[in-house]
Amino acid sequence: MAARGGELARALASRIEGRVRFDRASRLLYSTDASIYQIEPLGVVVPRHRGDVAEAVRTAAEAGAPVLPRGGGTSLAGQAVGEAVVLDLSTDFRRVLEVNREELRARVQPGVVQDALGAALAPLGLRFGPETSTSNRANLGGMIGNNSAGARSLVYGKTVENLLEASVVFPDGSCERLGWMRWEEIRRRAAAFARGNGAAGDPVSRLCAAVASIRDEYGEDIREKFPRIPRRVSGYNLDVLLDPAGVNLAHLVAGSEGTLGVVVEATVRLHRLPPAVGLAVLHFDGLLPALEAGVEALELRPSAVELVDGTVLRMARESLEYSRRLGFVSGEPEALILVEFAGPSRGEVASRMARLERRLGRRGQPMLRLLDPAAQGNVWKVRKAALPLLLSLPGDEKPIAFVEDTAVEPARLPEFIARFEEILAGRATKGSFYAHAGAGCLHIRPLINLKDPREVRKMEELAREVCDLVLDFGGSMSGEHGDGLARSHFNEKVFGPRVYEAFRRLKAAFDPQGIMNPGKVVDAPAMTDNLRYGEWMKPVELPVVFPYRRQQGFTGAVELCNGAGVCRKELSGTMCPSFMATREEEHSTRGRANLMRALLDGRLEPGAESEERVLGALDLCLSCKACKAECPSGVDLARLKSDFLFHYYRNRRRPLADRVFGAPDALARFASRLGPVAGWLASRAGLGAASGSAPGDSGRNGGGGAVARLVGGALRRTLGLDPRRSLPALARKPFTRWFAANAAAGQPSSPRGEVALYPDTFTNYFEPEVGSAACRVLQALGYRVRLAPAVCCGRPAISRGMLDRARRLAAASVTALSEFVDSGTPVVGLEPSCIFTFRDETPELVPEEQQRTAEALAGQTLLFDEFVSRDAAQVRQLAAGRAAETRAVAHGHCHQKAFCGSGPLSAALEATGAEVTVLDSGCCGMAGSFGYTEAHYDLSLDIGERRLFPAVRELAPRDALVAAGTSCRHQIRDAVGRDAEHPAQFLARFVGPGDD
Repeated sequence: MAARGGELARALASRIEGRVRFDRASRLLYSTDASIYQIEPLGVVVPRHRGDVAEAVRTAAEAGAPVLPRGGGTSLAGQAVGEAVVLDLSTDFRRVLEVNREELRARVQPGVVQDALGAALAPLGLRFGPETSTSNRANLGGMIGNNSAGARSLVYGKTVENLLEASVVFPDGSCERLGWMRWEEIRRRAAAFARGNGAAGDPVSRLCAAVASIRDEYGEDIREKFPRIPRRVSGYNLDVLLDPAGVNLAHLVAGSEGTLGVVVEATVRLHRLPPAVGLAVLHFDGLLPALEAGVEALELRPSAVELVDGTVLRMARESLEYSRRLGFVSGEPEALILVEFAGPSRGEVASRMARLERRLGRRGQPMLRLLDPAAQGNVWKVRKAALPLLLSLPGDEKPIAFVEDTAVEPARLPEFIARFEEILAGRATKGSFYAHAGAGCLHIRPLINLKDPREVRKMEELAREVCDLVLDFGGSMSGEHGDGLARSHFNEKVFGPRVYEAFRRLKAAFDPQGIMNPGKVVDAPAMTDNLRYGEWMKPVELPVVFPYRRQQGFTGAVELCNGAGVCRKELSGTMCPSFMATREEEHSTRGRANLMRALLDGRLEPGAESEERVLGALDLCLSCKACKAECPSGVDLARLKSDFLFHYYRNRRRPLADRVFGAPDALARFASRLGPVAGWLASRAGLGAASGSAPGDSGRNGGGGAVARLVGGALRRTLGLDPRRSLPALARKPFTRWFAANAAAGQPSSPRGEVALYPDTFTNYFEPEVGSAACRVLQALGYRVRLAPAVCCGRPAISRGMLDRARRLAAASVTALSEFVDSGTPVVGLEPSCIFTFRDETPELVPEEQQRTAEALAGQTLLFDEFVSRDAAQVRQLAAGRAAETRAVAHGHCHQKAFCGSGPLSAALEATGAEVTVLDSGCCGMAGSFGYTEAHYDLSLDIGERRLFPAVRELAPRDALVAAGTSCRHQIRDAVGRDAEHPAQFLARFVGPGDD
C-alpha cells in the first residue's frame, strides 16, 4: 500500500491546489469516526474548491483507488471510514452561498456546519428543518449523505424532503447538477442514451436510463418491500421512483453515504421560524409508561416528542457541564418525555401544553412547562449530549451503536421496546434508551465489551435477533443513523433479493468503477470486521503520575474519546480553542486522543519519531480544561497532555523555556528580591507592558539603558518569546507586604466569620491591587481576612508536564494550607487556574497520607466570585444602587467556565445593581505562557479574534470590562488596547472603601 500510496500522493499533489496528506499520522487521524469501526485510509486530501474535488476523484479513479467524501466525521455506523482517499470537505467548503428569503431556499457548500447555517438564517426568521443532535459540528454534506432527520422530523421531515438540488462530482470527475425531472424528460434522455446519440458519456443520461429501467422492472418490489413508516433511511431511496410525475435525482443521493458521488453544493428548502415554542417535560418511573404517553401526545400535533432515560440523566449528573443544566429534572425519574409545541403565540402554545397535562392526568407528574428559550435550550443540550454522555461510562463495557437506530410505526413503539428488552434480557445485557419517540425511532445501545471475543459474538447474535424483530414490526434497521459498516449487511435480508439487486443497479449507474465509498449500503463486509477495539489490542501503559482511577488507567482515559467530535464545535463554548482557529482535525481533542491511542496500541510505531509526532499535535493544546467540562464523555486532554509530556521528557533534556515558565513562582520571587534592578531591566529591555504601564501600576518600577535592551533581546531569543508581546511588569511591593501593612486597619470589629485569602503568584508579585481590592470587599462584607501562605499551586508545572515539581508543590501547598482545613475556614482565591488546580489536580498529586486533607481543601476552596455570590444580598445592600447606571461585560477564564460556570460571576457582579452581560467568548488565546511565545503568538491572537476581541471592540467606552484571569486581562490589553479589571476590583468600586 505504501508504494501505491506514494505514487497516488505525488499525482494528487501535482494536480490540485489543496493539501495532500499521506503520512501515517494523518491517515490514522481519519481512520475513525463516531462509530465502533476503524480503517486506515490510503491518504487524505483537503480540497480548496470544486475543481480540486473533481481532479482528486478523477486521479483516484485513474489509479483504481476508492474515494470517501467526509465532513465532520460524526457518523455513527462507520460511513466515514474506509481504505480510500478521504476527501475532507469540512475545512474549505464552508460557505452559505445564497439565501432566498422569498423562495425559502438556500444554496450551501457541503462543509457548512448545521448550527452555522442556523445562525445565518435566524436573523431572517428562517431555519433549515432537520436538526440533528450533532448540530454544532455536523456538516450539511454529511446530513445529505446520511439523510438526517432529528427531533423535529414530525414537522420538517428528513433531509431528503428538504433537498431541492445537488451538484455532484461523478467518479469520472464530471460535475452535474441534479434536481427534479419529469418522467417524460427522463425517458427521452434514457432513449438517447440507449441510442448513443451523444449521450453515452453523459452521466445524467446514464442515470435516466437506470432509474427508468429500475422503476419498470422493480417498481412493485419497491412498493411491497419498503417500510411504510415515517423514518426509514436504510438502503437507497428507490421509493422516490414511485412518484408518477417524476423524480428529483438529488433525492437518490440523499442517504447514499457517499457511495454514488461527491456533493459539492446543495440547494435546500427553508422554513419560517415559529413565532412561539413551548416545551413540556414529563417525568416517569418507567420506560414503557413514558413511551405510551409519548404516543398519546402525538394526537395533539406536537413538533417533537423525545425520550431521555434515567441512564442518560445519571451520566449527566456526573458531568461538569451538563450537571449545571439539569434544573428541569425533578427527583430521579427513570424516563423523561419531552413534548414540544410550536404555534402562532405563547398563549396558544401554553394552551396546548395544558391540554396535554389534562389528557395524561397524573401520568408524567411532575410536568414542567417551559416557555423561556434559554430554559428550553438547557433541556435540548442535555438531550443532544445523550450519546457521548453514555460513552463516558468507565471501563471496557460500553453502550455501543450497532442496533441503536431501529424505527417502527410510532403507535407500536411501546410494544416494540418491550420485545426489545426481552431480547436484551435473554442475552444477559441491558441498554440505554433515548431519541425520537414521536417518530418511532428510538436509539437503544446495549452494553458490550468489544475487547472480549465472546461479547463480539453476543453483539452479532443480538443484531440478528433485532433484525428479525424489526421485520416482524415492518420497520427499518435504520431510522436516522444510516447503514454504514454496522447495518449494510442486513439490507438484502430487510429489502429482499430483488430490491437489493435494484440497489446494486443504481450504484453501478452512478459509479461504474465501484470506487465511491465501497462496502456501504451494498456489498458490505461482516459487521464484526474492522472493529476499533478487539482482543488483538495489547496497549502499552505509559509510566504516568495521575492515577486515572475512574478510567482504569491512562489508556482508559484516552479511550473515553469515542469520536463523537463535540470538540469540533465552533460557535459556542470554549472547546477546542486551537481547532476553532485552525479547523484541523489534528488540533481537535478527538484528533489528539486518536494519535495518543495509536501510539499506545502500536499503530504508530513505537519510538522517538512517533512520540515527536504526538508531541507536535499536543503543542497547540492550551490546557484550557474546556474538554473536561464540555466533552460529554469527559475527555481531559489537558491532563493527558501533562502526563504525556512527563513521559516524553523523562529521558530527554527539557527546553529552558519549560523550566522557566514551569516555575514562575521561583522566577518572580527571585526578581522581586532584586527590587529596583529587576524593574529597571524589565522596563528598559522591553519586557514590561507594551503600552506603558499595566493598569493600576503606579507602584511599578522604571529605568533605562542600552545594556538592558541587549539583555532583554537575548532573554527573548533564549526563551522563544515573541517581540510583539508585552510581558507583565513586576510590582514594587508584593501583595503580602501590602497585607501586612494595611489589612489590619480594615478588619471588622465584629466579624461574621473568617476567610483565608490565597495570594497566588501573579496577584502577589504582579497585580497586588487585585488582592487589596479583594481584601477590602471581603472585609466590607463583614469577614475577618487572614492571609494564606503564598505557596504555588503548581499549575504552570502541571501544564508543562513537570509533574515531579507539581507533586512537590502539591504536597507543600496542602501542608501550608492544612490549618484552614482543620479550622473549616474557606480558602478564597483570585486566579481561576490556581484555585481549580487545588480542586482538580492537587488531590491526585499528593502522597496517600495527605489525600484526605487535600480532598477537604478542595471542598472548601472557592474562587472569589463563587464566595461573594453567596453574599449577594449583602453586596446589594452595601452597593445601595451605586452601580445602577453601570454596564459590566464579563469574560470568563477557561478554568472558571469549566469548573463552576458563569453563574457565580454573573451573580456577584449583578448584586452591585449593574447591568451585567457574560460573554460566550470562548478562550482568549493567551493560556498562561502559551501566547507569549513566538511559535504560538499568531495562533493566540487568532483564537481571541474568533469571538472575544470583536465583542470587546463593540463595547462603549464607559462599559466596564471584567475578566478574572490575569492572562485574559493581559491578552485583551495587548490585542485590543483595552484594560479589563478583576471582579474584585469591580466590586470594590461599589462595596469596599477607597483605594490605598
